Amino acid sequence: MQKHRTNLPDWSALIPVLPAAGPRRDALQAELRRLIETRVLLPGQKLPPSRELAQRLKLARGAVVAAYEQLAADGFVDARLGAGTYVAAQVPEHAAHGTAPQAPVPTGPTPPAPGKLGGGTADDKTLRDLRGLFREVLMRPPPEFLHYGDPFGDLSLRREIVDYLRATRGIRAGIEQVMITSGTQSALSLIARALLPSDSRIWVEDPCYPQALNLFRSLGLAIIPVPVDQDGLDPAAGVLAAPEAEAAYLTPSHQFPLGATLSMPRRLALLDWAQGAGAWIIEDDYDSEFRFTGPPLAALHGIDRAGRVIYLGTFSKALAPGLRLGYAVLPPEIVETVRRLRDLTDRYPNPLIETVLARFIADGHYAAHLRRARKRCRMARDALVEGLSAAPLDVKIPDQGLHLIAYARGDEVDAELQRLAQAGGLTSRRLSQMFLKAPAQQGLVIGYSGFETAEIRAAAHGATRAITTGGRG
Repeated sequence: MQKHRTNLPDWSALIPVLPAAGPRRDALQAELRRLIETRVLLPGQKLPPSRELAQRLKLARGAVVAAYEQLAADGFVDARLGAGTYVAAQVPEHAAHGTAPQAPVPTGPTPPAPGKLGGGTADDKTLRDLRGLFREVLMRPPPEFLHYGDPFGDLSLRREIVDYLRATRGIRAGIEQVMITSGTQSALSLIARALLPSDSRIWVEDPCYPQALNLFRSLGLAIIPVPVDQDGLDPAAGVLAAPEAEAAYLTPSHQFPLGATLSMPRRLALLDWAQGAGAWIIEDDYDSEFRFTGPPLAALHGIDRAGRVIYLGTFSKALAPGLRLGYAVLPPEIVETVRRLRDLTDRYPNPLIETVLARFIADGHYAAHLRRARKRCRMARDALVEGLSAAPLDVKIPDQGLHLIAYARGDEVDAELQRLAQAGGLTSRRLSQMFLKAPAQQGLVIGYSGFETAEIRAAAHGATRAITTGGRG
């Protein structure tokens, strides 16, 4: 039961409304009982002091004390000597009679189970480093913590991002082009609302990232599905379907969900199309930090010479979704348009977290964290693969990223595979649900970041047993 250990700053919500005439004590008792029965006053919540309530209602204090005593005798409140009067933890059964049914009390999200997509990669060392930096920054908070800041965010963090992207992704951009966001979804929303009026046509990969698709649909954009194969999105198919589309959204470094990398010929073809059509390319580089074999891949933005690519990155996968930090690198010509919209939307990002993260990167903690995180994620991937090795599934082992696909064999339907895997303790997403127009493939999309190696291996073994036995074992 939640404890309400301090008085509320204002009792207004707890003050009963009494009739103008009639027995005042009885009316007060009945009204307080009604507030308890209808859960306006919650179990464990403190009632106003009798003296204050008497003053507010212009009653004799004795009337309030008598009403409280009767409620206590009926089991509705607990009077605690020297502490006040509190709503009882258990309201008498008869109190529910004649009252409207109560909606279930929200209990919050269920704990993430192994296989859930989107888990962060912060380990104990990273969390200790962040805690230390938070303490230091809180001792001397940045000016923007007590005053409004730049809509594009903290300059020191933007500078660190510019240097990081130049070294790791081949992106050359000025600090003024970088906007700090609360994640990829936030950036997508700002960019789409700033640049793409309703009914604008946008190419999307088929299959595609569901959250982006849902956002584009909610904004009234016309979705143009473009098929994906082993070389990534096919620009030729996009041109056939909608040559004058206003934008394209894709994940070229590691296509979600299939994992393909956009080939160089297709990258060049896509850039040529965007330049000729005057279209925008939105490059979502959501997990490029987690490449396990081979050299790092250059970003599409790094070879764009016409200024048509908008690059999106996030710290949700690299560190933790709870930080709520991402960033966008914008072409110079749209900077002011997006800035004005950001200022109208949520003014500016969280300066405290920005300052901490800028220090975290500058002090070398981020690079060290990524080295550890890659190793842990690779071990988790291998444990997941090993745990699924005996299952009647074709598992594609990725050389990058934080998820894999276990394809169905034969005529299996991924809805049933998902149910059985869940019964065995492994969470997944259905691959077939991510297709738009292309023939849907059957399989499970399974994440492995954010879980201990032993935990993901045990869940995979449980899923294997459930799928193999049809849930009978």
